[in-house]
Amino acid sequence: MAEKYSREEIYNKIVEILVCDFEQKEENIKPESNLFEDLDFDSIDAVDLAVRLQQFTTKKITPEEFKKIKTLNDVLDVIEKLL
Repeated sequence: MAEKYSREEIYNKIVEILVCDFEQKEENIKPESNLFEDLDFDSIDAVDLAVRLQQFTTKKITPEEFKKIKTLNDVLDVIEKLL
């Protein structure tokens, strides 16, 4: 992906995905939100999110990186590395 995104732009895209694809309320989404505890994700939701993020970045998140993701900040960190 040739385009460079700021951390804020990446965060906004993730929020958009969570609201549109996972029916999350935007006011409940914060950088420190735990995907599993705060946003009620299950393992299938996590895989679906990884697929959506792959579509956004055009790059694949490695299984090792994927296992480390717990919070929205973790997602941001991984996406920043990919981009």
